[in-house]
Amino acid sequence: MEDCSLPQDSLFLGFDCSTQSLKATVLDAYLNIIISELVNYDSELPHYNTKGGVFRDQIVNGRIVSPTLMWVEALDLILQRLEMSNLNFGKIAAVSGSAQQHGSVYWKNGSFEILSSLDPKKPLVDQFLDAFSIEKSPIWMDCSTTEQCKAIEIAVGGGLELAKLTGSRAHERYVGPQIRKIFETRPEIYQNTERVSLVSSFMASLLIGGYACIDQTDGAGMNLMDIEHRTWSKIALEATAPGLEEKLGKLAPAYAVAGSIASYYVERNSCRYHFNKNCVVVQWSGDNPNSLAGLNLNTCGDLAISLGTSDTVFGITTDHKPSLDGHVFPNPVDTKSFMVMLVYKNGSLTREVLETLVDIRDRYADGSWEVFNMFLQQTPPLNGGKIGFYYKEHEILPPLPVGFHRYILDNFTGDSMDGVIEHEVEEFDPPSEVSGLVLKKLSES
Repeated sequence: MEDCSLPQDSLFLGFDCSTQSLKATVLDAYLNIIISELVNYDSELPHYNTKGGVFRDQIVNGRIVSPTLMWVEALDLILQRLEMSNLNFGKIAAVSGSAQQHGSVYWKNGSFEILSSLDPKKPLVDQFLDAFSIEKSPIWMDCSTTEQCKAIEIAVGGGLELAKLTGSRAHERYVGPQIRKIFETRPEIYQNTERVSLVSSFMASLLIGGYACIDQTDGAGMNLMDIEHRTWSKIALEATAPGLEEKLGKLAPAYAVAGSIASYYVERNSCRYHFNKNCVVVQWSGDNPNSLAGLNLNTCGDLAISLGTSDTVFGITTDHKPSLDGHVFPNPVDTKSFMVMLVYKNGSLTREVLETLVDIRDRYADGSWEVFNMFLQQTPPLNGGKIGFYYKEHEILPPLPVGFHRYILDNFTGDSMDGVIEHEVEEFDPPSEVSGLVLKKLSES
């Protein structure tokens, strides 16, 4: 039998295509980090004019997108940086990656020809200028598809029925409602779309020079996949748009090989990177499933908390019970179990922004940090049961719109929630307003 073992000096390249940046990490066979590089979209690709890696549409309420070409150019740039770090690309045995979930890319008719015939003498970004039927990709922060979510749920018999089938009720950020919105509002764009990729399968496609399959675990975050059988759901597809299955392509396990590295990255007669032609590209998946795999959660009852651009709590179960609140995905590394997850949209972006603190200071503390601090000292522990939610984005859990939401907990002692009754109020007194905000910030940190 042929020896399939790898040389001991083999290297492995991993990417993380997140909301705000593209990261690359090179590991050796012993999992030591050899090289690490990062491209921040806002600061290093400023011509795309993003803030936090995204655009917030000022006309269409709730529409939040990212320039698709920005991800292509970021890949160009980070590979150049790896080359400048004297990385020996020829030793890389495998490449894979993680990407923000729920983002979608729309390839224009004829784009497969572009993918399959890349010119190693040209940068990637120059070859994809006319490859996308939609130039700005809807991402996980988008909440402009409420009407499409309602229609899809009605078509399948309700939100709980959709959750039983696909793992989640219809969510605005999910790709199914996004596709239905495009089909309904821009049918000519839908007809001119050859393939719909997730960000994960899109980045893998750039590496193999062809359309990569959508990974089954990431594909569960679309409201389109039957999570029990890990196949596209005919019912969900029909509730979304006609002819959709052909545009989605095949599904594949998260651990499957997507293909060999494209010749674009191998050619010896070019200035490109000279990967070994036998280097394989393993399916990319979503950031949350990859977090579960990377943290080695393998026992039912294990839980992990991720404090990212959004915050998530996730774990493993063998007997999933779909609901209207959380999400269920197939486990990316175990075909017999499932990943369950709760998502809180207002995560790091809220924690990192000083604007809310300054706003509360100016409105309730006379614009003075001294008064702000004095108010903090005046309030009782846990703010006497006064809780504030200060949201910059439409929140998923609890489902609340952008703005300040204030609640008073009657009969609250701090020891138990027994007998506690909550009611919403328009405003707190100034000291409680200050304390409520800081308490919220501390609970998020």
